[in-house]
Amino acid sequence: MPTLSKRASEKNLTRDEVRKFVAEASSQLSLKGKRVLIIIPDGTRTMPMALMFELLQEKIATQAAACDYLVALGTHPAMNEAQLSLMFGRPVAAGICDGARIFNHRWDLPDTFSEIGVIPAADVTRISGGVLSELIRIQINRLLFDYDQILICGPVFPHEVVGFSGGNKYLFPGVSTGEMIHQTHWLGALLGSYNIIGTGTTPVRQLIDLAAAKVSVPVACFALVLKGVDIAGIHFGPAREAWKLAAEQSSQTHIEWVDRPFRRVLAVMPEMYADLWTGAKGMYKSDPAIADGGEVIIYAPHITQVSYSHGSLLDKVGYHCAEYFLKQAKRFADIPRGILAHSIHLYGQGSYDAATGVEKPRIQVTLATGIPESRCRDLNLGYLDHRTINLRDWKDREIDGIKLIPHAGEILYRLKSSGQAAQDISSQAAQSSALIS
Repeated sequence: MPTLSKRASEKNLTRDEVRKFVAEASSQLSLKGKRVLIIIPDGTRTMPMALMFELLQEKIATQAAACDYLVALGTHPAMNEAQLSLMFGRPVAAGICDGARIFNHRWDLPDTFSEIGVIPAADVTRISGGVLSELIRIQINRLLFDYDQILICGPVFPHEVVGFSGGNKYLFPGVSTGEMIHQTHWLGALLGSYNIIGTGTTPVRQLIDLAAAKVSVPVACFALVLKGVDIAGIHFGPAREAWKLAAEQSSQTHIEWVDRPFRRVLAVMPEMYADLWTGAKGMYKSDPAIADGGEVIIYAPHITQVSYSHGSLLDKVGYHCAEYFLKQAKRFADIPRGILAHSIHLYGQGSYDAATGVEKPRIQVTLATGIPESRCRDLNLGYLDHRTINLRDWKDREIDGIKLIPHAGEILYRLKSSGQAAQDISSQAAQSSALIS
């Protein structure tokens, strides 16, 4: 399968340019009479799904025996039909949209999955630099095996666990569950989002690609790079190759390099992030550009829940640095690693002295949300009443070290002096491995 790539010559690709690209890409697949399953993002990702659905139906559904869609939820809540209708730009009723079946990934049902192999312990140890050392079983939604061709269709952005989102990540953890989610997110947390985010080659991505190689159904990928809601580039081919091209463009499009670190950041979260589990991206994307001792404020009055899927577990453990959990491993042995990983990602870098019980964060994370102050304190996070914040007061104050990010969660901010993340990952792996052992 050839790899195709189209970047906007000026601002963004036109509808006609995208249509021609999808037509050319579809012609490479010989889909006549075949059953096609298209894996797509959920509503927590910016995605021109209405346009892509229209074009995929036009260019693929007209020749395929079936063309259905699976929403890659990971462990996010299922999308209802009103939400799906808004995303697709046309009615979704009884799980059907213009003749296509629309499925939510049911990560919460064990019968949803097929086990397709393992990543041997030796490979896990080698790839993770000794941070992980156990075998990983690979499970994926069994629905994939009812089809002749899998198509991934989604955007690529800097990502806190794998470096850049997209590509095979739509398989693992998008339509996976269990060990792959917990192990990969735990590894990402121990290596540190500060180091991983916005880097092209990461140990977590290597594990995901190894798992994806076990999928027996042919997989192709449309990887999109967006500017706002518009398409700045679209890349097609085998998932790994299309993703790589998109990640290269994303690194040029979605990373803002700053000369001096920010002292305070106000990250204004759009409503597509419905809980702190997803709204935490406001911290991930600004963390590398915040000075030691600084603060990131997650401003989201609409967020009233920590996590619709995992809130009770997060209430139990709170938010802490990696050392806090590593030095108390027995205490948290019954908590899924993916939960601990999210906790570490939002809290950020820090240290924990087991003798004194004192934990020191690198930066302060403060919530200006609809979550009550008492719960924020119980979670080990700061609190600020969102009603006291006037966004106008935060504008144009970078000279003071204060940054307002109006639509936070997708653009990554990094210091120009910290461009050696790959070296930092190796160093962090050595430190985490030493703590574990």
